[in-house]
Amino acid sequence: MDIKNIVIAIILGAVLITSVVQTFQLNELKSRMSTTGAATATGTGLIDTTGWTDNEKMNYEMHGIIPARFGEGGSAGASMVGGC
Repeated sequence: MDIKNIVIAIILGAVLITSVVQTFQLNELKSRMSTTGAATATGTGLIDTTGWTDNEKMNYEMHGIIPARFGEGGSAGASMVGGC
């Protein structure tokens, strides 16, 4: 086999593994959000932002950050990217 074909197969395998892992992570996030009350009761799948501050809404809309009070243990630093 040519080295180029081997490299392509390895890259495709890595992409497949990553997509499978992230599928499970998304399903866990959906179930966690529905159990914490972050999802709407109507079953639309949209996050209920009533009761959120304007800053929390802006952070969610612009950056996809869910407020710490809906996360595990309330730790905002655990999932923060590029922060101190």
